[in-house]
Amino acid sequence: MTGVETNWSELADLLRGREAVLRRWTMAAGPGQRLLCLFVLAAGCGAFGAAVGSWRDPLQAGFTALKLPLVVFLTMLGNALLNGMLAPLLGLNLSFRQTFQLILICQTLLALILGSFSPLAGFMVWNTPPLGAIGTAGSHSLLLLGLVCAIAFAGVAAHWRLYRFLNGLAPGSPAGRRVFWAWLGANLFLGTQIAWVLRPFVGSPGLPVAFLRPDALKGSFLESVWYALQHL
Repeated sequence: MTGVETNWSELADLLRGREAVLRRWTMAAGPGQRLLCLFVLAAGCGAFGAAVGSWRDPLQAGFTALKLPLVVFLTMLGNALLNGMLAPLLGLNLSFRQTFQLILICQTLLALILGSFSPLAGFMVWNTPPLGAIGTAGSHSLLLLGLVCAIAFAGVAAHWRLYRFLNGLAPGSPAGRRVFWAWLGANLFLGTQIAWVLRPFVGSPGLPVAFLRPDALKGSFLESVWYALQHL
């Protein structure tokens, strides 16, 4: 079996949180493994983004297929330095390279989960009233909240696969647990803010399709979720 085939076969073990595979991919990752992670990140997030964005317009689907992987990639880069500093401060002896590799693995798992959700997202879009129909505001809110819930679930599930591994790096110490919660909080916070700037993903019914809005920095992520809940 070639190295590439071995890497592909180990993705399932990563999804199961197998400690031996996580340790090998963290401590001795090669270029092939990193390229595979980046490919899975782009494909999985892109497929989910295209499925959700297709409700608005084919062009919106293309934009979202580009923007969702971009959000995950920028979140990974933004948290690489922060998480690399947090780990030793909270009691885990991890280098910046190892921290970055763990974050890359985590985002790869997120992309795998989102990619598996893409048929469900497509099914939801297919059965949602189209743009211009009665109840469009409710449809928009439903898709927006579905997108938020799916990404939140995938993010928490991907981080949870690292929990036992982080605990194993410091047996009998709460350091692994502290690092897990710090990383999860940092990723969710930064990810939501970057997603807010790069919106729309579903596309607002009253606005033309655009890759980036002129008022991208106006408002907040939590505001939009609250308004969507009110409309729903």
